[in-house]
Order: sequence, then C-alpha cells, then structure tokens
Amino acid sequence: MSALLPILYSFRRCPYAMRARMALVIAGRSVELREVVLRDKPAEMLAASTKGTVPVLVLPDGRIIDESIDVMHWALVQSDPEGWRVPDTVAMDKLIADNDGPFKHHLDRFKYATRYEDADPNTDRAAAEEYLAVLDARLLGSKHLMGEKRSLADVAIFPFVRQFMNAAKDGPDAASFPGVDRWLKDHVASPLFASVMGKYPQWQPGQPGVNFPE
Repeated sequence: MSALLPILYSFRRCPYAMRARMALVIAGRSVELREVVLRDKPAEMLAASTKGTVPVLVLPDGRIIDESIDVMHWALVQSDPEGWRVPDTVAMDKLIADNDGPFKHHLDRFKYATRYEDADPNTDRAAAEEYLAVLDARLLGSKHLMGEKRSLADVAIFPFVRQFMNAAKDGPDAASFPGVDRWLKDHVASPLFASVMGKYPQWQPGQPGVNFPE
C-alpha cells in the first residue's frame, strides 16, 4: 500500500460513504480504504475527525475532508469524465440540499423512530414521500434527475432513497412513484453501484487498508 494514497474511512452500508465511493470510482481516484464498524470506531479516524461519522478522507498533505459531498467534489474536480458537475445549477444544488436536510431528517425519524422523542413514523414517512413526489415529477420527464445523463444529483441522492424504500417494505409501491421506482432500480442495478458494494473486513490499527477501487 502506497503511503502517498489518500486514506478513506468508510462503512459499506452508509449512504454518505456510498456516494463518496462512487465519485472516487468515476474520477479514477485510488485510496486506501479502511472499513470501519460504527460501534467500534478506530481512534485514528476520530483523531482525524471528531464528528465520528463516515466518510473521512485523509489526504497525503494532511488535509481532512469529512463531508461526503465535499469528497465527491474533491474527486470530480480532478476528473469528471461523465460531466457530473456540468449541470451545476440552482436546481441541482437544491435537490441535494433537500435530500441531505429535510428528507434525511424524516428518513431517520421514520426508520429509527424509537431513537427520537419527537418522531411520529406516519408523519415522517408522509413528509419523506413529499420529497419523493418532487423527484418523481422530474423523473417522469427524463431518465435522470437533471436530464438524460447521470449527474452528481442522481448519485448523491439515490442511496438515501434506496434506504427509505428498504425501510418502507409495505410501500410506496411502483405505482405511487413510477419515475422514482424505475430510476432507483436502474441505479441499484448499475455496474457503478456494484463496484462500491464489495465486502471488506474491519480495518485494524497497524494494518494496511484495501486498495480502492480494486
């Protein structure tokens, strides 16, 4: 493992880490991936970022990037072969901000209702579905959120929609949001998503990580 590679602390099932890994793959940026278990966070990761959340990217020059959307931009600024950042519009920024803000808020309170005193699963589910309706309206007219090509918005958002749909086993069904249903299935079945969902053992201090992408 090259000492010059950036180090990425990641967790396979975290949607924030998923989207960061997909940006790294598309940009062709190699990192030393250190798979962590969130209930057993390594001291090295916490020393780099006291937030204690993944992803955390430690660059060879010592800089730390610990917001997933910033990891995506860091990778894509260097190489963006699919033009993910090209539709850099107010609309795209708002879709991502609404995903990371209100939608994630309601997703957490729907999926993990017992963790929040103010959570009402039915109310939070309905609020989350309002965001899905916004996405669906866009996707009924185009293949992806910003048009016919995959963009930063699609990859930044679909892991969270996937998490919501997996939690909502009794709905919404495909008929409720046909555009979202088709779009989500396409992204989940994509080679890109498959390429970032390999299983790795928990990283142990003093041991090398995994060269990613493989």
